[in-house]
Amino acid sequence: MYHVERAIFDIRRGLPVVINAGGQRLLVQALEGSASVETLAQLAGEWPSLILTRHRLAAMGVTLAEEAARLPLSADVSTHELHGLAVAQTREPSIDKLLDEIMPIGSAELGAVTLMRRALLIPAAICAFVSKEASATIDEQLSSGKLLEVAAKDAEQCLAGAPGMLKRVSEADIPLEDAADSRFVLFREPDGLREHVAVVIGRPEKWEGAVPLRMHSACLTGDLFGSLRCDCGEQLRNAVADIKAMGGGVLLYLAQEGRGIGLANKLRAYTLQDGGLDTVDADQVLGFGDDERQYAVAVDMLNALKISQVQLLTNNPLKIEALRSGGIDVVSRQALYGSVTDHNQRYLNAKATRGGHLLEDVLSNQR
Repeated sequence: MYHVERAIFDIRRGLPVVINAGGQRLLVQALEGSASVETLAQLAGEWPSLILTRHRLAAMGVTLAEEAARLPLSADVSTHELHGLAVAQTREPSIDKLLDEIMPIGSAELGAVTLMRRALLIPAAICAFVSKEASATIDEQLSSGKLLEVAAKDAEQCLAGAPGMLKRVSEADIPLEDAADSRFVLFREPDGLREHVAVVIGRPEKWEGAVPLRMHSACLTGDLFGSLRCDCGEQLRNAVADIKAMGGGVLLYLAQEGRGIGLANKLRAYTLQDGGLDTVDADQVLGFGDDERQYAVAVDMLNALKISQVQLLTNNPLKIEALRSGGIDVVSRQALYGSVTDHNQRYLNAKATRGGHLLEDVLSNQR
């Protein structure tokens, strides 16, 4: 994990890293930022390709069974064409020839695009295999620390974080408007990128049976600023009040902005939604799936709090499945709604019809 964590920071800084798959080395750099095809080609000794996810390819009309594919790049490919391949809403004729040459990938390329997702960047990677002629230069840069090498299998698995390695860092009593007797417990993931908070409402020693639980993914725009594009802030406050009324429990505030794609990509998706796409299609245009969140961290937090049986406040069946697969007994589910408005109705409809969220009751009142 240590090398993968360092690789994520290098990638976010716009630096290349080396992914090793059985002795075959792939030089990888994020498309987002200042990636240079020519510079990467000179360093690797081979001309690069662009790795895109199946979601991004589907948005361009290309069906793919595998998780990603490789597009060999021409020597005259422009920066505009590269970014068009990765994020453009419409398919430009100039890139059709590139899409005609899609090739399968191996574990190294899959690891590359997985690192991009973990780094909360656009999931598109410029990659080039290291030639024999360039091997000595790469070896020298690895030895000097200018380049970092990670194993392909470690890169492939990085999206799940490090289950079981979550660290309980600090805690304090924080009286809330709707729950004065509350305590915040902060947990940090090993790579340092994400911190999650368990809001313990009431006194655990007084709880009996299944503990009321809400898993709430962070939403800066809704939770803090009261954005009307979603119902997140209202759900958050309703959850605190409901848990207090149920005799106390826990709200897990998870650092998984934008269903796991990060704030930068969520804002990009909002811009695409303003152009007519729904929330699912907008994420797909950027190369992401319907929901990129990982809930193993929630299981780790519950284990640390010695909670094994819960009453879950959610409209999302995936959360129930995730907890149960992690060994948490979900005894019952309670719906949790915000208000439906002209601003968020399209978003909520997409969550219900395409994301499987259980919103029939609240949406039926709008018909």
